[in-house]
Amino acid sequence: MKKSIVTYESVQDNILQVNGQNVILDFAVAELYGVETKRINEAVRNNPAKFPKGYVLELDSQEFALLRSKISTANEVSPMSRTIPKAFTERGLYMLATILKGEKAVQTTIAIIEAYAKLHELQRTISAATTAENDQQRQSLLEKSSKIVDNLFGDAFATNETETEIELNLAVLKLKHTVKRKKE
Repeated sequence: MKKSIVTYESVQDNILQVNGQNVILDFAVAELYGVETKRINEAVRNNPAKFPKGYVLELDSQEFALLRSKISTANEVSPMSRTIPKAFTERGLYMLATILKGEKAVQTTIAIIEAYAKLHELQRTISAATTAENDQQRQSLLEKSSKIVDNLFGDAFATNETETEIELNLAVLKLKHTVKRKKE
């Protein structure tokens, strides 16, 4: 397994939506923590009181098939695998952090907390923008959302002489973020 430092971006890349919740699948959690998937699942099995309902989601085969068809990380699971991965919610990941020990575990937990904190901040800002009382307030909140999106994805778009656009279409609000980078 890898021994490198876990980055915010590596956590962000593994957060998926399942049943309306942000989750990370067990094999991705294991990779982030630098352990085998069976060790992650053993931690859950050996500490049932720490993982009440809603902390770890048990996917059914249909949910996983749908997820696998939409998300490339789900395709990392071998089609010959005998088990369907578990999906750790944010609370489940925090609880897992109380069990796993070591420097890598601490670094991984910090990266996970940062990733979820940024997602929560973006959700709050977008929600506030949809209920803003005037255009100036709405514009200010949209600019803040734009900065958060740039912070979330900015380094991933390091390019020369190009323009990158991100659009989030959320039923009531459409947020468009443009990043222009010039050749250095």
